[in-house]
Amino acid sequence: MTTPLVIPRVDDLHDAALAERLQSAIDNKTKPLGALGRLEALMLRLGLILGTEAPTLQAPQMLVCAGDHGLAARGVSAYPSDVTWQMVENFLAGGAAVSVLARQHGVQLLVADCGVVRTIAAREAAPGAPRLLQCRVAAGTQDASQGPAMDAAQCAQALAHGMAIVRGMPGNALLLGEMGIGNTSVASLLLARLGGVPLAECVGAGTGLDAAGIARKQAVLQQALEANDQAHEPLDALAALGGFEVATLAGAVLQAAAERRVIVVDGFITCAAVLVASRLQPYVLQRCVFSHRSGERGHGAMLGVLRAEPLLDLGLRLGEGSGAALAWPLLESACRVLREMASFASAGVSQQSA
Repeated sequence: MTTPLVIPRVDDLHDAALAERLQSAIDNKTKPLGALGRLEALMLRLGLILGTEAPTLQAPQMLVCAGDHGLAARGVSAYPSDVTWQMVENFLAGGAAVSVLARQHGVQLLVADCGVVRTIAAREAAPGAPRLLQCRVAAGTQDASQGPAMDAAQCAQALAHGMAIVRGMPGNALLLGEMGIGNTSVASLLLARLGGVPLAECVGAGTGLDAAGIARKQAVLQQALEANDQAHEPLDALAALGGFEVATLAGAVLQAAAERRVIVVDGFITCAAVLVASRLQPYVLQRCVFSHRSGERGHGAMLGVLRAEPLLDLGLRLGEGSGAALAWPLLESACRVLREMASFASAGVSQQSA
């Protein structure tokens, strides 16, 4: 008998007294009021997430979830599906952008095979090196343009995998990444269905489609919406339209939020996982820091639906968790400034005249 999936409860972080103390500490640092701009809002958010006036980020974990998609056979990507497993191997070998950035910033890189068509061989990893997690549901999803991408049991299994991964993690910060040829299509579908955004505003070039390719992609995605026109609830939509890696990430987000970890969100696809998670537990969004605004067309609309203000705007559209890794030093700086920067009183510096 299959154990039913239990979605973790995510409570409201609202703490007016803590927020007042944090804001007072920020305002009384040796600087003009508000002079650190949006870094001050980040300081406040991190303090509220971690429940302290002296937040410290510990043992950050970058979780890159990988999976393949039946939709890829319909020509929705400029790259063949083989690139998914090839890039997973590249992550593990340390040669991908996210591998380099994780190494630079001392972030542990975990790569989860959630449903790549070609099985990735298990291997021993040296301490601190990228690690492979085996949590396959199947060798890729079905073609969502013809019916559900996965059944309810497969979707629940992927969600449970994400929750279990986070339960076994050290530290208090989770950075999100992904890999899967065709998964900008999944994000577009979930944004259209759960966010109510017109499909034409959700569909972009992905890995580099030209105008004709984007038109073909949109037509295929319209078929997918029509083939799954009864799937409107969050888990139904995720099963019908999503991917194994997106479902695993959604489970990871739910568990991390329940454990009051800082969640650093990457781009369009990881935002789709957060969208699903937030439709199940709205207070998930209180734990999220959105790293960047990507160059993918639908990402701006996705950030609008999530009411998110990203830290960076570099025109990135690589995925992998690269934007989350690039934003990570800003979070570390925010915590250090909050903990270590002197106040006017402690430094003996005169404040602004009334």
